[in-house]
Amino acid sequence: MSEREVVIVDAVRSPVGRRNGELSTGHAINVLGDVQKALFDRSGMDPGQVGQVVGGCVDQVGMQTMNVARNAWLAAGLPLEVAATTVDAQCGSSQQATNLAYSLVKSGVVDSAVSCGVELMSRVPMFATTANKDFGRPVNKRYWEHYEFTTQFEGAERIAEKWDISRDDADAYGARSQHLAAKAWDEDAFGPQIVPITVPVLDDDGKETGDTITVDRDGGLRETTVEGLANLKPVAREDGVHTAGTSSQMSDGAGAVLMMTADKARELGLTPLAKIVDVCLVGTDPILMLTGPIDATKKLLADNDLSIDDIDVFEINEAFASVVLAWEKEVGAERRKVNPLGGAIALGHPLGGTGAILTTKAVHELHRGDGTYAIVSMCCGGGLGTGTLLQKV
Repeated sequence: MSEREVVIVDAVRSPVGRRNGELSTGHAINVLGDVQKALFDRSGMDPGQVGQVVGGCVDQVGMQTMNVARNAWLAAGLPLEVAATTVDAQCGSSQQATNLAYSLVKSGVVDSAVSCGVELMSRVPMFATTANKDFGRPVNKRYWEHYEFTTQFEGAERIAEKWDISRDDADAYGARSQHLAAKAWDEDAFGPQIVPITVPVLDDDGKETGDTITVDRDGGLRETTVEGLANLKPVAREDGVHTAGTSSQMSDGAGAVLMMTADKARELGLTPLAKIVDVCLVGTDPILMLTGPIDATKKLLADNDLSIDDIDVFEINEAFASVVLAWEKEVGAERRKVNPLGGAIALGHPLGGTGAILTTKAVHELHRGDGTYAIVSMCCGGGLGTGTLLQKV
């Protein structure tokens, strides 16, 4: 096996916009391209030295089809000789893109790579790829012979039942996410990682006016109390645990990560932020669907002879409150280390962009909080769990 050390030189993200909010007038390739280009504006590296780009996107239709990672790269004026691929691992798409880019560098196929991801859910709604039933459904009778086909909302409720997570537990966690995200912005914790995004202003008929606005702050934060959350109606079942205040927000956003061998970084005079120690993608029960971070975390720890107490930062995607709460019960992580800057409940979850965004948050938080190890993990539709183990350098 190759002993090539893979390091992250920079990691950036756009602000995450509310659905039909801050970034909703933008185009997916512009938002992603601006984030891709920022890696080189910040590092000074010649983008022509990148071996490959691997991007993630879930609803690959309309503006997000035809290899959105490649189109964004070209639209940003970056070198045409650099190839790009767009992958789909559902919500974990851009984290899997990061893991695949790492594998390309680790194996010696390339010396440097960019991983990235985008989703503009305002323009390309969730489930857009399955809206036209003329093209068939994603699963059929052969699938049903083996598995019940559930929704993520139902999976989250079954997780709450299995791990004895109450409505009160979920509401308390939802309030925590909002409070931590607000505190992070008050302390400028996100400053080093944000790429401001300029989008057009539209008139009442949806046409561009010629004016633009620049977005430089996450849009999903809102004043939240546990008492206020208790008044919200459940989203999946009448007696369900989850509400809009304890589920991830549908959002717009993108992230990107620049990685290379440690030798390449030294050659270019670049200072790494972190090392990618290990990666994984695990398959889990597709009926519960959202338990992947449990198995991914356990695998990363076991494969690298680490304990849960060795990890300083966990970025576990807040698809639903029960996902993180069940994960906590299974792995025994200290709450203070989990999503310390708030998560998708407060900041939003732009599907294919979230993995790169969580990786960006983890890398920068290791430095801000003076930690050593971080684990990033996401649950994914169909029963998958992505995992990335990072070490500050």
